[in-house]
Amino acid sequence: MDQNLFNEICLAQLRLSGVHEGETVAVLTRGAERGEYADAFLWAAQQLGASTFHLRLPPPASASGAWAVGDSGLGEIPLAVEALKSVDMLVDCTFLLFSPEQFAIQDAGTRILTAVEPPELLARLMPTTELRERVEYGADLLAKASTMRITSPAGTDVTYRLGVYPTMSEYGYTDTPGRWDHWPAAFVFTGGADDGVDGQIVLSPGDVLLPFNTYVQTPVTLTIEQGFIRDIRGQDGGVSLDADLLSSYIQSFDDPRGYGMSHVGWGLDERAHWHGLTQFGGGMGMELRSFYGNVMFSIGPNNELGGPNDTPCHFDIPMRGNSLYLDDELIVDKGGLTIPEMRPAGVR
Repeated sequence: MDQNLFNEICLAQLRLSGVHEGETVAVLTRGAERGEYADAFLWAAQQLGASTFHLRLPPPASASGAWAVGDSGLGEIPLAVEALKSVDMLVDCTFLLFSPEQFAIQDAGTRILTAVEPPELLARLMPTTELRERVEYGADLLAKASTMRITSPAGTDVTYRLGVYPTMSEYGYTDTPGRWDHWPAAFVFTGGADDGVDGQIVLSPGDVLLPFNTYVQTPVTLTIEQGFIRDIRGQDGGVSLDADLLSSYIQSFDDPRGYGMSHVGWGLDERAHWHGLTQFGGGMGMELRSFYGNVMFSIGPNNELGGPNDTPCHFDIPMRGNSLYLDDELIVDKGGLTIPEMRPAGVR
């Protein structure tokens, strides 16, 4: 994308995020990654009268080969954490989520926006206030529920006991002190009680395995008891590449908490494409987490919700064509939203 155009979409983003004269905006990058993002956000902040600076971390000393969450690169640099705690807004181009340093920065009142997706995707899925209203309506519904049940024609039937953890919303910008969001994003989620998720989930062809950034090819059945996956099996109870990859990846962390059930919710952005993985490289699948009517469950850490599980092993799995009930009220009907207030004009 042309740098001038990227500058302008970052300016629109910071306007939505309420940046104004007298504020300080920091941009965080790592190594040689996303230097053009830093340039665009620094320019945009200056246009709005804010003070701004760029904090660039060194690249990781080594690569583990796994996408392990929670290691921010800031753990050994307390002075950098203090600097980021002092600003009004942090644009995170590294992915701090699940790290204790991000939580400390938020607790200080700094609002955080993560931006790591390709510029072309950021432009196409620019957040809107209308989308925010629909997301927040869904979050209000979810916050009032005591149970969630997910079903599918393939055989999914799993129940989450709710009410232990808060409900969170992502709509792609943040203008509230201490709040985190991710650009692009449009979904709501919460977590089940640590011992309160039971049933089975059947992954079907076309469901998405993130961070693998791949689509499921053959059915995989997950058996869940008291909040943990107890069994992973391929089609008809046998072995399959998808089941084996999922099992092998979780096992590689040597952490039984990697089998814990994490957050769960649904997507609301009708502009997001289920086939998005075929279009852009270098991102982390936010379009797939957001596409309209997907039901997404997660495996691994729940510390972003205030839970005790901080394992570095994490999966987000958006699923197509599922139904979701809150206290027996149908909210997502085989990939369509039933509540008019969550639907854009002309979309079921």
